[in-house]
Amino acid sequence: MPPASTITLESETATAATTALTADRQPRVLVIRRRYLGDIVLLGSALRNLRAHWPKAWIAVLTEAAYTGVLPLNPDVDAAFAFPRRATGWLGFIRALRAVGFTHVLDFDNTDRTALVTRLTGAAVRATFDRELIPFRHRWVYTDTAKVTNAFYDAHHITDTYLALPAAVGVPIATREVRLVPQPDAIAAAQKLAPRGGNKVLVHPGSRSAFRVWPAERFADVCDRLQDQLGAQVFLTAGPDERPLVEQIRSRGRTHVVTLNAPRDVGQLAALLAQFDAFLCHDSGPMHVAAAVGTPVIALFGSQNATIWRPLGPRHTILQTPLPCACIGAAAPSPCTPGDSYRSYCVRKLAADDVFAAVTRTLATAK
Repeated sequence: MPPASTITLESETATAATTALTADRQPRVLVIRRRYLGDIVLLGSALRNLRAHWPKAWIAVLTEAAYTGVLPLNPDVDAAFAFPRRATGWLGFIRALRAVGFTHVLDFDNTDRTALVTRLTGAAVRATFDRELIPFRHRWVYTDTAKVTNAFYDAHHITDTYLALPAAVGVPIATREVRLVPQPDAIAAAQKLAPRGGNKVLVHPGSRSAFRVWPAERFADVCDRLQDQLGAQVFLTAGPDERPLVEQIRSRGRTHVVTLNAPRDVGQLAALLAQFDAFLCHDSGPMHVAAAVGTPVIALFGSQNATIWRPLGPRHTILQTPLPCACIGAAAPSPCTPGDSYRSYCVRKLAADDVFAAVTRTLATAK
């Protein structure tokens, strides 16, 4: 199947989606998930089951524009749609959705906006979640619901929760696979930056939350030991906002590490991650991209629920301090916020020895 096309549904593209459809009446399925990177990657489990159940269906995913780049990497997606960037685009957007003739809509968000979009598609089957203790928005919009208790949500990987939605519309759950397939041109470019061969470790030290960042001096220590003791080639990558952290790691290290600018898009990131034998990172969107292209991950978790958000697959290692952890005290610039994993310094409890040992084990089994 060719890569998914990306369609921004403005008025001038009102017929773009319909021209891609076949003349038969196979299901036309719209999956709605606005954000974030990791969440869109992990939708792959639901998409894989939709494709297995309806091999000839036309499957589209609607996200915020920043995340459509994930979808051409998923072989089960036919088109990636983006919400309009401007208010003036909404009329053409809705017209285009209705012109597609969707038969099913799976709304993974159930917000005011996604409920409205779901209803206006005109699809006969419209499903969303009914999460315990979370207000159910616009119940009248939906024909089917997947009830999810808090106990189930907290005790299962997020893909198990996701899979409850296709199951609610009669799709059998045959697999929990999530896969991304980088494009050949992106792979060729990545191979020039990091050719395959030898033990190669990519380190991504950044995080969406400054509270979740492991100390720079420990990253530097692990990078030094990987090169000195194992002869591994260590690469650092980070986005523009994380460059100061990379410079701190480099200034504290004794050995040379190669610094790579973070790829400009998800397709390039996926291709780059596929070149490495191990990926050391925090709980993050790139963590899920790495797992989806088959690169073993060593993930540093703070107080967030690792059962829900761990990298999917058998080859990955999660390092997390026992929870609930004691206050980190003087090592933290300010106290943690109880119950808020985005404002928790628990990741700083992890020792460099344990991280080095985990990467060592991963490299020993990667070949």
